[in-house]
Amino acid sequence: MMVDVTDATFEEEVLQRSSEVPVVVDLWAPWCGPCKTLGPIIERVVEATDGAVALAKVNVDENPAVSARFAVQSIPAVFALRDGKIVDQFIGALPEDGVAEFVARLAPAPSEADLLVAEGVQAGSEEPLQRALALQPDHQGAICALAAMLITDRKPDDAIALLKRIPETPETRLLFAEARLSAQEVDVRGVDVNELLDGLLDRVREDATARQEFLDLLETLGPDDPRTSEYRRALATRLF
Repeated sequence: MMVDVTDATFEEEVLQRSSEVPVVVDLWAPWCGPCKTLGPIIERVVEATDGAVALAKVNVDENPAVSARFAVQSIPAVFALRDGKIVDQFIGALPEDGVAEFVARLAPAPSEADLLVAEGVQAGSEEPLQRALALQPDHQGAICALAAMLITDRKPDDAIALLKRIPETPETRLLFAEARLSAQEVDVRGVDVNELLDGLLDRVREDATARQEFLDLLETLGPDDPRTSEYRRALATRLF
């Protein structure tokens, strides 16, 4: 997966994301000739990992805070992060085989549990996911995939108990929200979410359950939906 990262999104898209998969950060600029050569190579190599490694591209001219964080003095500059920490790096353009070696060091061969998760997701089956968790009880991919199936099967309490095994990530926040909404028998598919949110606004100050439902609905909309920021402002007005 490749994303363009800004000063504002760096923490979520790089630091938080690196707790799930290694993230390669490519610092570049439009005027940089070697960057134009290296960029497509990194994109191809990371794409070939099939999601085992993520790529974050940062335009240093537009995002000085990220550049300062890495103390960048020349570009292209490429850093690899895992769990929020730099684990590898190189400066300047490398040939494709060099980039492939760099990325390969970040993406170890899949474990037996990883393979079972892939099987379960592809087949839409809980059984391989349960076997993966027997091997690795805190396997994030297995937990998230199984939690999603449990929510679909209207077993939200089981999904919530499962998700509590692992640290919070953007993916688990969404699943928690979907599970809580399911427990409240709130089905956002095919309904007017605006109407639901408007109906909750007058209750959020005094009713903790309504407030949580309101926040969960915003989580399902996602940060890129303009309604999310609009209704967060409305919530703040009601609370403060």
